[in-house]
Amino acid sequence: QVFGDWLCDAAAADERLVGITPAMCEGSGLTVFAQRFPERYFDVGIAEQHALTLAAGLACEGMKPVVAIYSTFLQRAYDQLIHDICLQGLDVTLAVDRAGLVGPDGATHAGAFDLSYARSLPGLAIMAPADEAECRLMLQTAYLHPGPALVRYPRGSGPGVAVQAGLDTLAMGKGEIRRSGRGVALLAFGSRVAPCVAAAEALDATLANMRFVKPLDLDLILDLARRHDLLVTVEENVVAGGAGSAVAEALSGAGVTTRCIHLGLPDRYIDHAAHEEQLAACGLDAAGIEAAVRGALS
Repeated sequence: QVFGDWLCDAAAADERLVGITPAMCEGSGLTVFAQRFPERYFDVGIAEQHALTLAAGLACEGMKPVVAIYSTFLQRAYDQLIHDICLQGLDVTLAVDRAGLVGPDGATHAGAFDLSYARSLPGLAIMAPADEAECRLMLQTAYLHPGPALVRYPRGSGPGVAVQAGLDTLAMGKGEIRRSGRGVALLAFGSRVAPCVAAAEALDATLANMRFVKPLDLDLILDLARRHDLLVTVEENVVAGGAGSAVAEALSGAGVTTRCIHLGLPDRYIDHAAHEEQLAACGLDAAGIEAAVRGALS
């Protein structure tokens, strides 16, 4: 809903915007856009590779394509993402839905890998909103970014933050401190910011809403590393190669030896269940995050 509302508002403000989806009109929130802007709406069917190549071609001709696609289906178009879009630095916005676990939709639809497979691509900006309001801000930030940009957001409802009208943006590559504490700093990405609020309160920890996976807010990371004994990255993506790995690489590159642990999805496929049950089983709810930190401290 947040995506669909933003897309209509952005299209009304910019006639270059076109919306593309590989047969995910209803699921991606494109129904109203398709009705209001039929000449700028392209449903290419279950042909994810063509969706991205079409976007690349339109971008080459001065249009500003927005591709609405599920994380698990973007995997099918990885070659096109690399060669047709990122290699040429084309101005394409990827609105990546179903990022993270997807409850009863099961392992086939889980968006468990997009941070890992996307962050290695040169020139691709990657954003993960913490709530509904931030999602809209990031979509506009990605749209105005002069190059490829990806916004990944989860299935289902958010924490309930009111969305402001307008087409405002965020500062590229800048996170924020949500809470100041002592000893431990939680570096949360996207959907895991909300449960980290409760965990940070219980632990009297600092909480950073990192917002950007690429470019990382290196200044914020180094500041947190200087002021804390333990850094804890938290993401709804596999730990292997994800946002936490990016933080570890940044710390290593800067010669910083502050201890760091990484919380995320384990190295296995997650069976279908209620989303809350999946998160609890992976230790990514508030209780699991708190327990992991206390275990590391002990």
